[in-house]
Formats: sequence, C-alpha cells, structure tokens
Amino acid sequence: MTIGIRREDKNEWERRVPLIPSDLALLQKKHGISFVVQPSWIRVHEDEEYKAAGATVTENLSSAKVILAVKEIPIPLLMPRKVYVFFAHVAKGQPHNMPMLRHLMELGCSLLDYEKIVDEKNRRLVFFGRHAGYAGAIETLWALGQRLLAGHVETPFAAVRHAYEYSDLEEARKHLRELGARIAQEGLHPGLRPLIFGVAGYGNVSQGAQDILDCFPMTQIAPGELRAAAPPSPHDGPQLIKVVFKEEDMVQPTDPEEQFSLSDYYQNPDRYSSCFDRHLPYLDVLINGIYWDERYPRLVTREWVQRHYLPGLRPRLKVIGDISCDIAGSVEVTLKTTHPDAPCYVYNVLKHAIEDGCVGQGPAIMAVDNLPCELPREASQHFGEALRGMMPDLASADWEADFERLVLPPHLKRAVILHKGKLAPSYEYLERLVDVQ
Repeated sequence: MTIGIRREDKNEWERRVPLIPSDLALLQKKHGISFVVQPSWIRVHEDEEYKAAGATVTENLSSAKVILAVKEIPIPLLMPRKVYVFFAHVAKGQPHNMPMLRHLMELGCSLLDYEKIVDEKNRRLVFFGRHAGYAGAIETLWALGQRLLAGHVETPFAAVRHAYEYSDLEEARKHLRELGARIAQEGLHPGLRPLIFGVAGYGNVSQGAQDILDCFPMTQIAPGELRAAAPPSPHDGPQLIKVVFKEEDMVQPTDPEEQFSLSDYYQNPDRYSSCFDRHLPYLDVLINGIYWDERYPRLVTREWVQRHYLPGLRPRLKVIGDISCDIAGSVEVTLKTTHPDAPCYVYNVLKHAIEDGCVGQGPAIMAVDNLPCELPREASQHFGEALRGMMPDLASADWEADFERLVLPPHLKRAVILHKGKLAPSYEYLERLVDVQ
C-alpha cells in the first residue's frame, strides 16, 4: 500500500506535517508501507529529508489510495475515490466547508477526520491541542505586553515575541522564564498588582497554555477565591495570579433548585446558562480553551462587552486569548480569525466593528486559528508519534468494502465521516446541510 502526503497550501504559515521523515522510515521498514510526498518549500521538514527517509517526492499522488494532510484540501485538488485523512472541520456542519464535503461525496471519496479519532470515552487520540495552548498563551502574553505598552506602562511582557519568532519551544520557554525572573526580582508597576490570568478549560489546550504561564511567578487560586484576591495590592501579596475554570465554574442550572451535574450538562446543555460574567470583572487576561458548539452557553457575550466598554468605563479585562477561536462562539466578539504576524483586533463597541491591533475601547482579541503552525517542528513530531501507529490499519484496510464490512479499529472507524461518497451512519445528520444536487 502507498500512502500520500500532500503539501499544505491553506496559507503561508502552515508548515506542519502529519508524519515527519523518521515516521516514514520506521513505517516503511517495519510494515512495508511506501510513501509519496508532494514537494513543498514551506514545510518544516524539507523535501530532501523525506527522500532520505525513503519516500518518493513527486507532484503526482495518484498512486496513493490514502492521502494525508493537516488542513482542508482545496476543492479543485481533490481526486476521485481516494481516502482522505485531515482536519475536515465539517462535523459541526460548518457552512464554509459544506461545498468541500459535497464534492468529496460526488467524487466517491472516503474521509476520516483527525478530530473524530477518539477512544471509547470520546477522548481525542491525535491532536495539536497542547501546542495550540503553547502558542496561544505566548501570543496572548505578547498582546498583553503591547496593550500595556500602548498605555505607557512598561513591563517585561513587552519583550515577549510572537511564538513563530522563537527557534523552538524550548527557546521560548527559556526566554519567558527570564522575563518571569525579572518580574520576581523587579516587581510590576504597583497599579497592575495583581495581574490575574483566567484559563477556561482544563484539557490539552489548557495544559499547554498553563505550561507557558508557569514560566512566570504565578500563584494559582481557586475560582471561589478570585473576588477576594482581585483588589489592588501594590506592596503585598502575589503579583501574578492564575485561576483555572471548570464547567461548574462557568455554567449553572437554569432551575435554581437543581444542582450542577457534569454528565447532565453534556447531555442537556439547554438546561444550563452561563454564569461566567461573574468572573470577568476580576480578570486582566482570559485564555479560552474550551470545546464549544451552539448547544452550549457562551463565556463572553457581545452584550456584556458592549455594556462594559462604553467611553468613560475602564474594565479590567484587557486581552482575550481565544485559542478555541469559534467565530461568534464561546467568545461572541471573536468575529474573524487572524494570522500569526497580526494576531489581534479590538471589538469597538461604538462602531459594532473590529479594528486590527491591540489598542482601542474594547478587549483585544487574539484569534489565530492555526496556532500550532507557529511551533511546527514540535507540533508535527508530537502529532506523528500518535498517528504513525494507525498507519498500518489504514494501509491494509479494504476501502472497496461496504461500510459495514470495512475492518478498522473502533477509534478509526468512528472517524470515518464519508465512505465511498456516502455519509457514515453516525454522520447522516450532515445530509440536510449538504446540497448534493
């Protein structure tokens, strides 16, 4: 079996790969899988590295039955009856990707979505989430530094660089630890103490973000301690505070007689409403790393922002690092995605519009939607370590068999959205969202 790896061409920042050269060499040696790889001048691993690993570097991927990518594939480049594996972003019925899904159906293709490769507890098995957290926290700190500097407040955060400007993750951590040591030694401007960082979520994204925040002298408190810790403390107490929010801190039952239940919340989110606005007045920075779809309450609503950022008001919340980056989603004023060299914009409450940059009468929103591309080498290595063990099953499967007879491990079969142009049973709800005419 031959597996293809296509070049990434969504934008010039996408340097990640699903498998690195050493993964290919191992799979060829142990399982006899051959690879064809499209050439790319931006890929983090150069063409010569793939050639040295035994792959054929060629524009033509027609010899491959299974084709891997990271991001969505442009419609004109899709080939008939192939098995595609990439982040498809269709499972929520995302309108912008429905034409791609329709064309895959018309071509009789099969589609597996990395996001749907999960275990029996619905935990994702291949992901870039932790690296999104790393890069997202770095970009959020950069935005904080620039926002404070624009207000003529100098802090070590102004020296934070964009994540892609570091040679690797370890260089970033080293530099941030140096800045953290400066804060510990020199202190912050008295008017800033304490700076409070809120992290919504506790999964892989959150863990990556917290890893970056912990390069600084953070004191972690519980959400219930937030209000008491928030008043200015120019001389005593912690300078930097971190608080992590779980579901029970963000939503509450709409029926005041009911108690919060995590399992009930996931099964019946309509029975819950957001209570997160009670925390927002005490946060300087919010990093959002939660899963969200339209069934769930929002963390930050447009109404809350419009009410608190009118002229003459000076709310505490300066920056929202929206790593989840759902447009008009859990952060309702996330209205567009951004690129790493210009990661932020401000929601202008008077114009009901967004203005690029970190300065303005509104919170600065960091909304880069492909953050792991800023740390492409480590992100690709981590992703490939999880994915390469699945390649023998993908390579040996009989993709001409009907779906019921398609032999794949459960975690892979759950990820099959299309098979030979037809929606798999678990994804038939997408039929009404796809115009197949």
